Amino acid sequence: MRVTVLIPGVLRGVTDGRPSVTVDVPDPPTLGAALDVLAGTYPGLDRRLRDERAALRRYVNFYVNGEECRRLSGPATPLPAGAEIQILPSVAGG
Repeated sequence: MRVTVLIPGVLRGVTDGRPSVTVDVPDPPTLGAALDVLAGTYPGLDRRLRDERAALRRYVNFYVNGEECRRLSGPATPLPAGAEIQILPSVAGG
């Protein structure tokens, strides 16, 4: 199943400047499975999104069709057909 991943500007250097990428997610389609596929294509991106245990990084937010994934099932969040995943790293500073 194909899903679209929206890449924030700060991470586009890892995706050759692409603002979005399309990935084919194996069954069962989950956020974690989509991130696995994304990591296979863009290895430098994975360490920015997940820790060494493949848990979602604390200061990176993931949305599936506008729903924040931490309130759903985290990496186990199911993906509907044609889902759009948005990645939003937290921004801090003054």
